[in-house]
Amino acid sequence: MTVDIAARLAEVMPGLRRDLEDLVRIQSVSADPARAGEVERSAEATRDLFAAEGFDAEIVRAHDGAPPAVIASKAGPEGAPTVLLYAHHDVQPENDHADWDSPPWEPTERGDRLYGRGAADDKAGIAAHLGAVRIFGDELPVNLVMFIEGEEEVGSDTLVDLLEAHKDRLAADVIVIADSGNWDIGEPALTTSLRGLVRMDVEVRTLTHAVHSGMWGGLVPDSIMTLSRLIATLNDDAGNVAVEGLVSGRAADVEYPEARLRAESGAAEGIEWIGDGPIVERLWTKPSISITGLDAPKVEGASNTLVPSARCRISMRIAPGDTTANAVQRLQAHLEKHVAWGATLTTTVVDTGEATQIDASGPAYDAARAAFAEAWDGTEPVDMGVGGSIPFIAEFLEAFPQASVLVTGVEDPDTRAHGANEGLHLAEFEKVVKAEAFLLRNLGALPR
Repeated sequence: MTVDIAARLAEVMPGLRRDLEDLVRIQSVSADPARAGEVERSAEATRDLFAAEGFDAEIVRAHDGAPPAVIASKAGPEGAPTVLLYAHHDVQPENDHADWDSPPWEPTERGDRLYGRGAADDKAGIAAHLGAVRIFGDELPVNLVMFIEGEEEVGSDTLVDLLEAHKDRLAADVIVIADSGNWDIGEPALTTSLRGLVRMDVEVRTLTHAVHSGMWGGLVPDSIMTLSRLIATLNDDAGNVAVEGLVSGRAADVEYPEARLRAESGAAEGIEWIGDGPIVERLWTKPSISITGLDAPKVEGASNTLVPSARCRISMRIAPGDTTANAVQRLQAHLEKHVAWGATLTTTVVDTGEATQIDASGPAYDAARAAFAEAWDGTEPVDMGVGGSIPFIAEFLEAFPQASVLVTGVEDPDTRAHGANEGLHLAEFEKVVKAEAFLLRNLGALPR
């Protein structure tokens, strides 16, 4: 019997929306130890949702005290391919509630969006998988395995251990990772490249203790000036990264209109873009360096004192084709070469994540592109890059080298994931659910 996907979609969407809202109400902030119980409750709710659909579902963790993940499986036809569907149930902190237009933990519909922390990133990913499952019921066209992680927002520290411990159960022909987004409202996408990440703390010291700026200024360099001078060497005058030996590459031929870029980036009026080359290459396939934190005395209450040490955090995104080992070595060498006035330099690598380049060819990708075009009424999906980093994708590729890995998701350029007023575009979400159902149908129809 052939499942009428469009008809079943209309039937399951109201209940799916309620279940998504219930998940959003759970404050599963993995970065907050005080809400570890909420992360557990989120895992339990996720497990129960799939168990109710006939899945063999359980909570797993790498070791006692580790964050909870959910693995659930359900058999399809004998000989059918196995598809692993990934999402994560933990979310970012909501930060200042005053920045939200509605309570972050109470899902609220305004206009064409559902607002709330995790409404898009990534509880909508869970809901999309659940919706596809409900469309087929007990007539799955493929064997399905769910892997819903509980620590993605804090770096997936135990993911490698989980993949190794449950490798046999998680092994699949196709892996669908629902933690990215689409090119625009009405324009679907497959993510085929992601930049990697190196975060490094840098401290410069010029004094053994603070001294009077009037007595010693003009002779003794202060640490803030020294650190500022060092930071300024990281980019050339045009804003390109000046660290030698980093990899750059070419991006997909995608146009990013100026007006849209300004609206989506939040750039202040009159600001000029940094760097050279096509916009999407600067965002997706060239390295970037940002300063995301700075330790120095506040302006208010500052005294006439030369500060003995100052510290910053460098966030460097590396292009697909580069490695974090190379990037750390190159950045370290640059800092050592350019630190001024004999200051003592101390560097500490905070964390790293490898870049990803996916060869998006073959039957699984053809099936995905056809599914997306069908769900979006003939609009072909874009192969896009992402400037941000999702390091765990590289770990999936390493753990399951024979699998086709499809990276997609529910976000759009105005989702505001990780920020205030995170919102899910409801009409696009429905298309995502439909597309995933079409994808499973197409994969099930591939030659055995």
